[in-house]
Parts: sequence; C-alpha cells; structure tokens
Amino acid sequence: MILPIDFYLQDDVVSIAKQLLGKVISTHINGIRTSGMIVETEAYKGITDKASHAYMGRKTKRTAPMFEQGGIAYVYLCYGIHSLFNVVTNIKDVPHAILIRAIEPLEGIEFMLERSGQSALKPSITAGPGVLSEALGITSIHSGESLLGKTISIEDRNVIIEPNSIVSTTRVGVAYAAEDALLPYRFYLSGNRYVSKGKGL
Repeated sequence: MILPIDFYLQDDVVSIAKQLLGKVISTHINGIRTSGMIVETEAYKGITDKASHAYMGRKTKRTAPMFEQGGIAYVYLCYGIHSLFNVVTNIKDVPHAILIRAIEPLEGIEFMLERSGQSALKPSITAGPGVLSEALGITSIHSGESLLGKTISIEDRNVIIEPNSIVSTTRVGVAYAAEDALLPYRFYLSGNRYVSKGKGL
C-alpha cells in the first residue's frame, strides 16, 4: 500500500524518520521499476535546525519544495555530482525533511547494477544517499515530485520493525551545525549490511 498523504503530514519529523525504516521506496522511470527497503534515514527539523537547508526560513529556488505540503520529494545536488533524495513532511511552510541514506535492494536489481556501473550486487550499490539515488534513477529533476504518484512512491509492505532494532545516532557531515550537529536524528536498522559507512559526531 502506498503511504497516504496523512503519513507525511504528521508534525514530528523525528518520529517519521523512524517510521520510514522498513518501508519500501519504488521508482518507475523510463519504463523501469526498481525498489528497495529503507534502512537508514536522517531527520531535518526545518527553520530551527542549523543543519537544515531551511534553517531560519531560508527559501531559494532549490529549497522551495521543502516549504510545500509534505508528501513530495526534495532532491538536491551534493558537490554538483550526487543527487540526494529527501522526503518532505509536515504542512505547507513548515520545511521538515528526511534524507534517505540507505536502502536494501529488492526489485530491478539488474537495472540498479547497470545504472551504478557495477557487475555484482554488494552493499556499496545503495549504502549511501548518493549511490541509492543513482541506483533508483532519481535525479534533481525529480525534486518536487509527488510521492503518491507513479514515478516515485513509498509503500508499506507490512515489514515489522522492532523498536530495539533501531539505532539512533548523530547525522553525517553536519559538523557546521554547531550544537545541532549533536542531535540524535540519524536512524538505521542494526545489523543491516546496506547501512552506510558514514560517521556522525
């Protein structure tokens, strides 16, 4: 079942980041279907979060999707190379977002390998936000795309995630955010081999 809009309109972005673990992201791009189970996320709490692109209400052409109603994608280029896929949550003008950091491949693996230039399935294909977007075919042109449509969707396939299997830690690459860099807003499934190797503080 594709997650309904109400899921994205919850007001606690940290809770949603944990709820997304075990959900399945699917893409239908150029006639190709690929999917993977979400195993790692990071929450960004908008205007009050120094690590967020929307801190203090910064709104640019790039970040505009964050200020829309939840249930859409926010995809941006990192270092001009990697497309990073984020889930926008909360109501319009409350720019909360969740970075999807890693997935466990499920469907269309042969196409993921082709997109990634790899010949065999191994964790490096989707263990990180840039490589997972590449494997799924997601680029910055998908920023603003509905997550309830045909191109990108997130589904509940009744995977049960036990609370004690979720690890909470600090986010990756946000040392510039001063005290907010220490917030335990990164979540991943303990023992899953597709979790990224990124290190928090």
